Amino acid sequence: MASTNNVTELIFTGLFQDPEVQRVCFVVFLPVYLATLVGNGLIVLTISVSKSLRSPMYFFLSYLSFVEISYSSTVVPKFVTDLLAKVKTMSMKGCLTQIFFFHFFAVAEILLLVVMAYDRYVAICKPLHYMNIMSRQLCHMLVAGSWLGGFLHSIIQVAITIPLPFCGPNVIDHYFCDLHPLFKLACTDTFVEGVIVLANSGLISIFSLLILVSSYIIILAHLRNHSAEGRRKALSTCASHITAVVLFFIPASFIYMRPSSTFTGDKLVAVFYTVITPMLNPIIYTLRNAEVKTAMRKLWAKKEKLGIGE
Repeated sequence: MASTNNVTELIFTGLFQDPEVQRVCFVVFLPVYLATLVGNGLIVLTISVSKSLRSPMYFFLSYLSFVEISYSSTVVPKFVTDLLAKVKTMSMKGCLTQIFFFHFFAVAEILLLVVMAYDRYVAICKPLHYMNIMSRQLCHMLVAGSWLGGFLHSIIQVAITIPLPFCGPNVIDHYFCDLHPLFKLACTDTFVEGVIVLANSGLISIFSLLILVSSYIIILAHLRNHSAEGRRKALSTCASHITAVVLFFIPASFIYMRPSSTFTGDKLVAVFYTVITPMLNPIIYTLRNAEVKTAMRKLWAKKEKLGIGE
């Protein structure tokens, strides 16, 4: 009798079947990925060298941009190169590695967004104690907690997948390795595993969303006592954060907080949060933030001067 785990290689159906459409997608998604790397890389660089961006808000933003680069890099390079390949394959070990890092960075990002909401709450509701509460030590602990949360979440996801028997079909109806499409290939009922994934992803999402919504309700209630100018300034810093949360949470919740299905629609929603959202974050945070724009201009001017000096 054949071994229950004789599937060593997986084949992806990809996003679309038509080679012409795939080439168009390549031309669209490669620049999007490069823009993600450049945009988020610029934010990390600007915050690390600029003396004016030393507040905790920017410390968290630089980590968020780093996570965006890592998160999209677990899926997009392989996805983009596969758009030009006739047969899209990945080893089973590669698949499990992709699942681990994809979920690790996704949950680290969710928790960082929660941390950033807490930072905005302290800045707006307790401005006089802001620097005491958001000490360097606490900021480092909050970032470490985000990484740890992502790690624990991913370990659970992979630990329930490794023991599953895969004995025959090896075609995944997706463009990257994720749990629900992989579960469909298992030669056993994966109902329990599906429930664990739903609970694991669902609890993190619901818990995070509750904290995010409550922090913004408290902030909005607190802002009623501020002057119109104070309200406008506070809301402009919050607006970027709320936009980033909505863009990340809604598509991800659509995929993970309901029973699995394989509609092309699901894959298109996944494209939104794996390819598009990581590119939008730098735009959201820099367009609405005068300090970041000024620091970027200074950095650019410094670079120009050095260029002339050479």
